[in-house]
Amino acid sequence: MKTIENPIRSSWAELCKRPALDSEKLDAVVLEILNQVKLNGDRALHAYAKKFDNLELPNLKVSDAEFAAAEQAVSSELKAAIEVAKGNIERFHSSQKEIVNPIETTPGVVCWRESKAIEKVGLYIPGGSAPLFSTVLMLGIPAKLAACPEISLCTPPAKNGSIHPAILYTAKLLGIQNVYKVGGAQAIAAMAFGTESIPAVYKIFGPGNQFVTKAKERVQQMGIAIDMPAGPSEVLVIADETCDPAFVAADLLSQAEHGADSQVLLLSPSAEVLNQVNLELEKQLQALPRKELAAQALASSRAILLSTMDQCFELSNLYAPEHLIIASAQAEVYLHLVQNAGSVFVGNYSCESAGDYASGTNHTLPTNGFARSYSGVSLDSFVRKITFQKLSPEGLKRIGPAIEIMADAEELVAHKNAVSLRLKRLADV
Repeated sequence: MKTIENPIRSSWAELCKRPALDSEKLDAVVLEILNQVKLNGDRALHAYAKKFDNLELPNLKVSDAEFAAAEQAVSSELKAAIEVAKGNIERFHSSQKEIVNPIETTPGVVCWRESKAIEKVGLYIPGGSAPLFSTVLMLGIPAKLAACPEISLCTPPAKNGSIHPAILYTAKLLGIQNVYKVGGAQAIAAMAFGTESIPAVYKIFGPGNQFVTKAKERVQQMGIAIDMPAGPSEVLVIADETCDPAFVAADLLSQAEHGADSQVLLLSPSAEVLNQVNLELEKQLQALPRKELAAQALASSRAILLSTMDQCFELSNLYAPEHLIIASAQAEVYLHLVQNAGSVFVGNYSCESAGDYASGTNHTLPTNGFARSYSGVSLDSFVRKITFQKLSPEGLKRIGPAIEIMADAEELVAHKNAVSLRLKRLADV
């Protein structure tokens, strides 16, 4: 992890860049996959399974027998842990339900808004280098709470053609039966356009690598909604002298082990903190089963020394991290400085892993700086907000003249007439 001391402000934008594949090459590869799936459906999906994973799958959809086998394969200890996480995630997301609240804006004019579930949603669950069954909870629970009628789930199979038992167990626990053995950009294409086996959806959710993220961006341009640009994982830690360097190093590594294209940043006004964290990183890295991946991520990551905590938050807001950890005994003092972040972890004991699994907040978050303009997944992500209005004759009399004047000023005579005819009818009664 490279250490940078007191960088000049003109270099901050460069420091905020993420590692990325060649964009032109990436776009060309993804566009070809999208086109092939759109044209050839299941045949293209089987061809890509053979090409990328040397797999010949008899069926893309997970069978009842596979669900049953998965339930037997998951330990009672893991099932209990999943239940703990499920309960907390349900409680937090249930609190986001809105009560219909009609407002009388003028006597006789009532307006209100109602949430309607998106009818067809697709969930993408990463499963290549790590089976992220926790993402099934993060996406499946709000989809179910929103009462989405049709939920499809795509996840990449293992080399033997199976889906990790914990992913299948969690899907079944939530009542998600339509699970498909498809990963990567081809899974996004399948959910966007539909194939013989996989139905088309109205909105696609879920994180993934840069191929998945690019595919989501591309299908969005074609009219399919997505949750957000959610690519390789990232964390930024702001640590002062009251942090625990071992905790900070563990948090950095928890993101670095996601993959070589993940990125971690450490900001501090203390050179001693940076030194101690780097020592802890070297020690803890050696004990990780995924240390090679974590080491590659650390190679493109940075520890940055700044003058003050205020500067640390200024740089953090420019970076707009997916996860922001404030490693300080006085963390709450700094919360007003946070402007751009996907999810914030407050204090030395608020590890990012808690949000990944079981605190209750959602871990599907904007990456690559999109936290400046996007929110993480929530119950609202799975609904549309429809506004309603009802005018009584008295209400139209009250606001009708204003509408007529405004429509006339915009030279929209038909708009004016829609009001004028009604007002004349009321005057004749």
